[in-house]
Amino acid sequence: MIPYRDTVPLRHPPWATWGLIVANVLVFLYSQWLPPGSRYAFNLLHGLVPARYTHPEWAVAAGFPSGDYSPLVTTMFLHGSWLHLVMNMWMLWIFGDNIEDRMGVLGYLAFYLLCGLVADGLHIYANPESTVPTIGASGALAGVLGAYFFLFPYARIVIWVLFLPLFVQVPAIAFLGLWVIIQLYQATSGLPSADSYANVAWWGHLGGFIAGMFTHRWFLWRTSATPPAQS
Repeated sequence: MIPYRDTVPLRHPPWATWGLIVANVLVFLYSQWLPPGSRYAFNLLHGLVPARYTHPEWAVAAGFPSGDYSPLVTTMFLHGSWLHLVMNMWMLWIFGDNIEDRMGVLGYLAFYLLCGLVADGLHIYANPESTVPTIGASGALAGVLGAYFFLFPYARIVIWVLFLPLFVQVPAIAFLGLWVIIQLYQATSGLPSADSYANVAWWGHLGGFIAGMFTHRWFLWRTSATPPAQS
C-alpha cells in the first residue's frame, strides 16, 4: 500500500517543502551525471560514514578532511536510486506541507534539519564501526512524520492498494503507527543496517521520528490559531 494524499487543507503555499524537493532532485541529477566511480566517491565524501566520527584516526588515514561535519547535513540531500528519491520526496510532498503550514518556512526548515541531525546521531550510535556511507532524507522526513502524528492524528490518509484500482482512507495515527512498528521491528531484528546502499538506517528513522515527536512544538508559530479542519 502506498499513501496517495492526505485530507488536511493548506492555508499557505509550502515554499520550503517545494524547495527541499527541488534541492534533492537537483543533487540527485548531479550525482547521476557523474561516472560510477566518481559517484561513489561523491557519496562517500558527502554521505554519513559513522566511523568517520567514531574513529577520527581511521578517517584521517582514509583521506577524509579532518574536522568536517558538513556530511551530517549534506547526507540529507543524497539518494542512491530513483526509487529511493521518489519514495522520500513523495512522502515529504504528502506530509511536509501541513507541518510547514503550522511552523512557517524558517521554523520548518530548522525543524527539518534538527530532526535529520538527531537521526544522524542515533545512526552513528547504533553503527559506530560502519565505513559505508548512509545517504537519504529519510531521517529528516521521519521527523516530519513524528510531528504529523501528533498535530494531525485523525487526518485521513488516502492509501492506494497496489495493483488494484482501489483507494481507501485510514487515520494518520494508524498509518504512522504501523510505520513506526515496522521501523522498530527492523531496527531490533538483528539485521545489518549499513552494510550497503540497499540496507536501511532503521535507527536513524526512529531517531528522526522521536525528534519530531518531542521538538515539533518548539517550532509552531501559530499555536493560538485554530487548526484547519480535518475531513
